[in-house]
Amino acid sequence: MTVNIVAFGNERDVLSEDSQQSSLMWSYLRRSALISEIDSSPSAEHARSPVTTEYQACIFGNVRLVVHDCPLWDIFDSDWYTSRSLIGGADIIVIKYSVNDKTSFQDLKDSYVPMIKKALNHCSVPVIISAVGARKNVPCTCPLCTLDRRSCVTTSEGVQLAKEFGATYLELHALNDFYIQKYFGGVLEYFMIQSLNQKSSEKMKKRKKAQKCHRVQPPQLEQPEKMPILKGEASHYDSDLHNLLFCCQCADVAFYSEDSSKVVEAHKVILCSVSHVFMLLFDVKSPADIHDPSILRTAQSLFAVEAGAGLPAPHGVPPCSVPVRVVVKDSVFCSCLSDILHFIYSGAFQWERLEEDIKKKLKDSEKTEHVLEKVKCILKTPGKVNSLRDCQSHQIKRLYSTSLRLFFNTPVLADVIFTIQGATVPAHRAVLVARCEVMAAMFNGNYLEANSILVPVYGVSKDTFLSFLEYLYTDSCCPASILQAMSLLICAEMYQVMRLQHICELYIITQLQSMPSRELASTSLSIVSLLKKAKFHNSDCLSTWLLHFIATNYLIFSQKPEFQDLSEKGELGPPCFVWTLVPSSSSETPIL
Repeated sequence: MTVNIVAFGNERDVLSEDSQQSSLMWSYLRRSALISEIDSSPSAEHARSPVTTEYQACIFGNVRLVVHDCPLWDIFDSDWYTSRSLIGGADIIVIKYSVNDKTSFQDLKDSYVPMIKKALNHCSVPVIISAVGARKNVPCTCPLCTLDRRSCVTTSEGVQLAKEFGATYLELHALNDFYIQKYFGGVLEYFMIQSLNQKSSEKMKKRKKAQKCHRVQPPQLEQPEKMPILKGEASHYDSDLHNLLFCCQCADVAFYSEDSSKVVEAHKVILCSVSHVFMLLFDVKSPADIHDPSILRTAQSLFAVEAGAGLPAPHGVPPCSVPVRVVVKDSVFCSCLSDILHFIYSGAFQWERLEEDIKKKLKDSEKTEHVLEKVKCILKTPGKVNSLRDCQSHQIKRLYSTSLRLFFNTPVLADVIFTIQGATVPAHRAVLVARCEVMAAMFNGNYLEANSILVPVYGVSKDTFLSFLEYLYTDSCCPASILQAMSLLICAEMYQVMRLQHICELYIITQLQSMPSRELASTSLSIVSLLKKAKFHNSDCLSTWLLHFIATNYLIFSQKPEFQDLSEKGELGPPCFVWTLVPSSSSETPIL
């Protein structure tokens, strides 16, 4: 048997000077007396920026233990398929955080715990929430005290999170033998035993079911070929946004040198998504909102918005057709602005490449250091010092979902408004053009929408269209049900976003595969209706799989009224399948 443990979160102490601190899961595997034959994944160890580390070991003698350690929460934003697969295959989930990193805890509570809940889909998987570390600055509990309460995560906050999640809460003040072996290990091994007992029970039930009397077999269809969508399609989110800088479609800001020569055009929403300096420059935030004097100084010393540049566009003309003129005051920085923007548009994570490009261009170490320091100031988070180590790691947030998500479904910087079912949905042309070829043609061709601010949308519901836009902004998708996934698939096919269509197909297949026979027999969901929609909207992989799924579960679906639709020629469109039960001379098994 196998026990799968998935651990999420970074328990490393941000205030600790020990950069070689061992992880919680690795410490447990090394110290536990029950563990033997530990093996870590070579590919994860040698990868430059590993998202997950896999450990394999033996426990209780002959039970295989597989541990996936995911220290970066980015996996939920950039790779929905992998994160969902990990949660779906987990027998135990461990969520860990440092008690001295309040910011990460708040992100965990607000963003990632709801995602894990949705992915679990009411499955009874035990969850352990581990608060790791000794608090460096314990706040006073007196209600009248004015001391800073935000420096660390309190016990009550961790307990409250565990209650909301239905999880077991542990506090590990140190990763020593007592806390690892007797405290954390004891709880973890208890859940391992529970998981093994449950699997043994399920295995016995399957064995008894297989020994039952002969049952009538369903019609025989060939197993559909292994579909590409089951492997997961690679994301092209970063290249989409990077290409936007090359084509400069829907640019709404133009940078000029002090001699009034144009340097490069860009997009406010992309720049503001990664920098508080640009938020301040384009009035997304006011100086009162940013409690960091260094950001204010950086904005004032580097850039100046020309007077009159922010005037509204003429009536009926989109605001993006009148770019804001921004003068770059620093000539050395201005000469490298094109390289800096390529760095930002590619996700703000290829720091070494930016450093190399600027060195080649300037050929002066002092000027290079000056420009790189300005870039760090632009990417700085208020109240935090960005070191070189931060820039070379994941501490600077990538342009991916966590940043552009701030501008999803908000009127801030919006230059197009969709009207749908009597409601309005604000959006940004730059993101739409970069992520969707149909919208790129619609906003840049000889169409009415190219010169209109209000754009009507027909054929989809508001909730479905919002989910579609959320995918364009964040590259992630998490449907709430099979019907919602089918609606989103239809919208994706309408706008020709193939990867989203494949994600919805995969979601539907995964959900149906995990549905027990009893639930499949009692559900009001019409699989035949799904098959019709899949064929009508050119989802060949899904329609082929659904047809085989119906054949595999023939005895269940043959009792449903909609099953008769499969016997009417032309109902599903050519080629159609006519199922007829013909008695066989050799057995009672129906044949197709």
